Amino acid sequence: MRVLDKSSIKELLASRFAAEEKKLSQIPDPALLGDAQKAVKRIAQAIQNKERIAVVGDYDVDGIVSTAIAVEFFKLIEYPLIATIPNRFQDGYGVNASVLSRIDADVIFTVDNGITAVEAAKICKERGVDLIITDHHTPPKTLPDAYAIVDPKLEGCNYPFKEICGAQVIWLLLGLLKRELEADVDMGSFLDLLCIAIIADIMPLVDINRALVKRGLRLLMNSKRPASIIIRDFLNKSRITSEDIAFMIAPRINSAGRLEDASIALEFLCAETTQKAYEQFEKLGSLNEFRKETEAEAVAEAIAFAEKMSGDVLVVAKEGWHEGVVGIVASRLVDRFEKPAIVLSIDGEKAKGSARSLGDVDIFSLIAQNAKYLDKFGGHTMAAGLTLAVENIDAFRVGINESAKVLPKEAFTPKDEIMGILPAEEIDYELLEILESFEPYGEANTRPKFFAKNAEVVHARTFGADHSHSKLTLRLHPEDRITHEFILFRKVIDPSTTPHISCSYTLNKNEFNNRISLQLLVSKVYE
Repeated sequence: MRVLDKSSIKELLASRFAAEEKKLSQIPDPALLGDAQKAVKRIAQAIQNKERIAVVGDYDVDGIVSTAIAVEFFKLIEYPLIATIPNRFQDGYGVNASVLSRIDADVIFTVDNGITAVEAAKICKERGVDLIITDHHTPPKTLPDAYAIVDPKLEGCNYPFKEICGAQVIWLLLGLLKRELEADVDMGSFLDLLCIAIIADIMPLVDINRALVKRGLRLLMNSKRPASIIIRDFLNKSRITSEDIAFMIAPRINSAGRLEDASIALEFLCAETTQKAYEQFEKLGSLNEFRKETEAEAVAEAIAFAEKMSGDVLVVAKEGWHEGVVGIVASRLVDRFEKPAIVLSIDGEKAKGSARSLGDVDIFSLIAQNAKYLDKFGGHTMAAGLTLAVENIDAFRVGINESAKVLPKEAFTPKDEIMGILPAEEIDYELLEILESFEPYGEANTRPKFFAKNAEVVHARTFGADHSHSKLTLRLHPEDRITHEFILFRKVIDPSTTPHISCSYTLNKNEFNNRISLQLLVSKVYE
């Protein structure tokens, strides 16, 4: 493995961006989105005719942010908007009969959902309601019979950059609506919200996504939006990074829809006072703590099931697992076993769950090949949701593993690319500055990982409420005089039984009590 210095790291990072970095002014015209003009003209007509307009969102971060952007836009143009996010437990996913029974509107538009809503489109048609679908998920073979469908992944859509999230789709569409209405709205004012959705929905941080996230993170630092004020007060940092959003903010926003009701998070993002935003954020914090406890229990049980299974795709199921954490549990199984994982929560005769993938395995395609066992499913390459009868679980497990057999073995290799080995003396603030200059990090621009081979564990101590995390003092190379402190989450190392470890790690900035320090985070320990 290559031994690196600062100049070679700079060179390797620069090579990730072959083309010149995109500017916000280079974002393609929203009119290139298929059906966008038709959708916008209908919404504009509804506004002019004083018709009732409703938006139906989704209960994950992307769906909540999408809904918040729509709500805030309609506030600015001073037109009433009925906003509904389905409850995961009472309604199920997306626009459906249950949700429609509560909405009295002439025009309904969806955000971050609807591409599979065939039944909902039929109900709307029968009621004389114009349904406009805005989504970014992979379209099925049979599309809903809606008034308009705006999805960059639709065949024939000319929008040049396809890897955008649901919040971006509605943001672009509302930009077009602003143009149609000749409204005085600054679409850039939504970027503090938009960047949260792009990061949380694991969109590749390249092309226009990179430009939007960069500007959005900067806006978060000075926006007067009450939610943004609370976020920066909570993080208490001189600079907010994409990882701060991914690990500290997104899970809190997600916890509302996972465990209770997404309206809690929507009210946080749309709060008109810092007091209201603070109250909602506190609720999200409590829900997130409960989510961690519920998740830990389910992960332990799921691992025990998975250890007894063979095959390339893990499919585990149990009654009583909280439906709101199965996606996170699937991610933990992927990390642990380096296989795609599907985790199902059984409730009576039905099982509902989430799939997560790795490497180049298209989990959506594998699930689609076994649709005959399912009641419904939806998603994209790396993540999906599904519902099926309990009696079909075993047949589905066999079927999806048969489908996976044709994939090359290398498709299952995690994309955990390690850049190389760092000499101990290269780990300093100058290196941190170089790494920061290539932010934001995330999908398609991962934070560089380095490798420590057979590092000596000089000292170790546990931390955390349950003492399940470790602070390690490592000597990276036998000849080194200096040592470095590493943080290792969810694993305890005892130097008496493990005197040396090999691991991958990242270099990060740690800010605490107005003091800045280098922080080395262990990504993976190689047994």
